[in-house]
Amino acid sequence: MDLELTGKRVLVTGSTRGIGRATAEHFLKEGARVVLTGRGEAGLTRVRDELASRHAASDVLCRACDFRSPADIRALREFIASSWDGLDILVANVGYGVSVPDPIPGKEHMEEVFAENLHSAIDSAREFLPIVAASRGSIVFVSSIAGVEAFGAPVDYSVAKTAVIAFSKNLARRVADRGVRVNCVAPGNVYFEGGSWDMKLKNDAERVKSIIESTVPMKRFADPAEIADAILFLSSPRASFITGACLIVDGGQTTTLY
Repeated sequence: MDLELTGKRVLVTGSTRGIGRATAEHFLKEGARVVLTGRGEAGLTRVRDELASRHAASDVLCRACDFRSPADIRALREFIASSWDGLDILVANVGYGVSVPDPIPGKEHMEEVFAENLHSAIDSAREFLPIVAASRGSIVFVSSIAGVEAFGAPVDYSVAKTAVIAFSKNLARRVADRGVRVNCVAPGNVYFEGGSWDMKLKNDAERVKSIIESTVPMKRFADPAEIADAILFLSSPRASFITGACLIVDGGQTTTLY
């Protein structure tokens, strides 16, 4: 299937590893132009050089950005506007979860997790919506199945990711008349080197294997590329009548009916 992404201008936030990196590379394979982002210049430059060696170098831009900082996000928008004179697709992928034992995490910890997972997504949408709307483009937020069901994920992370889904749904309704589609992807357990599941496997491989085999009907992790495929489809003109959706990609783990 041709996703009709050739020449599209794409921003993938948090794109130096895992889902973000896989998504950036998949867009490049489809002929899109991509801005890579990350906090560290060294890692960002390394990924940029690797992708540029396999795709058209002119299609790969990079810019360091801390998405907890509205000023950084604004500077990124100005960089994209001056480089491409617009943007077609925003993929808001920044986020992480850190487990704490408290049933109600402390205020400072909650604020940190919300800044990383929720406010970064909202601030990105606020800053880039005008130029995405100018091209009648699309926005995809990366949430988590922790935002869909309560199954033991960190409380603060789960609540933040639920809020991302709610924000996505509400935004979709409010910008549909501007030609912008807004959707969400909720990944399940995704393995990549250096990720949280990689560290858990190194600490207790047997326990992790037992968890995955008992909770995921497909009895395995997702590969970042499988999440990237879902993101690309929702971003593409092929999903032209899909907005306000949350696509769960979890190997059957969640059990909710709606």
